[in-house]
Amino acid sequence: MTFTHGSYTVAWVCALPLELAAAKAVLDELHPLLPQPEADQNVYTLGSVSGHNIVLACLPAGIYGTISATAVVSHLMSTYPNIRFGLMVGIGGGVPSENPDIRLGDIVVSKPTDTSSGVIQYDYGKALQNGHFYPTGFLQKPPPLLLKAVAQTESDYILGESPFGEIMSRPSNLQKEEARRLFRRPSNDKLFHPTYNHVGDWSSCTECDQSQLMARPGRLTKEPRVHYGLIASGNQVMRDAKTRDLIAQGRGILCFEMEAAGLMDIVPSLIIRGICDYCDSHKHKEWQGYAAFAAAAYAKTVLIQIPLQEQGQQTADLTESVSKQRHWMVPFYRNPRFVGREEEIATIEEFFKNGQPKVAIGGLGGVGKTQIAIEFAYRLRERKPAC
Repeated sequence: MTFTHGSYTVAWVCALPLELAAAKAVLDELHPLLPQPEADQNVYTLGSVSGHNIVLACLPAGIYGTISATAVVSHLMSTYPNIRFGLMVGIGGGVPSENPDIRLGDIVVSKPTDTSSGVIQYDYGKALQNGHFYPTGFLQKPPPLLLKAVAQTESDYILGESPFGEIMSRPSNLQKEEARRLFRRPSNDKLFHPTYNHVGDWSSCTECDQSQLMARPGRLTKEPRVHYGLIASGNQVMRDAKTRDLIAQGRGILCFEMEAAGLMDIVPSLIIRGICDYCDSHKHKEWQGYAAFAAAAYAKTVLIQIPLQEQGQQTADLTESVSKQRHWMVPFYRNPRFVGREEEIATIEEFFKNGQPKVAIGGLGGVGKTQIAIEFAYRLRERKPAC
């Protein structure tokens, strides 16, 4: 079968090579690469799951966060014009509590509410008294098709009819021993008191005071549990338990990560995170491989639930939503506190009205050139959403 750029309908985005490896491991088929525009500097992996053709993309090595994710997805959407929805799949840090009882290796899936898309950008908003923070702005919710598939996946999981368990057993069949070891489930899951900071070498907690461990009941099975709720996204690694709890308090945040907010307004997306640490000073890499594979296995389970004929019969609002993003490649968020500069913006607009294809804004560093350009771009988008 011959595939073209228009054959691919799912964008699967990862931040780390480890996450990309897990994604490749669950593909049913790998497809030959296709040529791409010179301006698109992404490197893709093409394949399929249950008949759905998928574009896998990974962020540049060492360059993480929402802005990097926005840039990668913007180019992907331009090169593959029929992408219907996105999956951001990989690892994240869990917020421990009694209910839900999140453990290492568990999975957190973004679930929208009346007031959020299932993802908030926790470093973009208003600082309040007593160290509290109020996020501003709202991100797009996942499309109804994905939410229906998630509901079906959840019900099958409850009844023990999900293919998730079978997919999780696949690492044992990988040819390379290093890969089998990387995705294997570790034995130690330690949660320290939030006021106790890490001691000694960062690779393990062997020098930490074991009396500071939190007592938690055992589980009957080692299979990951899946939790549905709010994911907090930001541009910094969360590795402080006090800050974690301060931001999560009262919001029901289950997980912290660094890229999801960069996707949600480019393509309607579902965020899937395997929990590899507790966002505290005891963060290390022991659980990353297993958590990455668990997230990839869940993503595949969701894709299996989506009928091929329904994917080709998306509702008009989803098609319109994606088409509005097709040519939007601005990797920055709008500043809600932008004021003034109306004269400069009017001048730029006059240049474009007179047929000028490009405009350069000059000035000293820090005077607001970038903010003017961003504000103009968003205003133009509001007036001409089809562009």
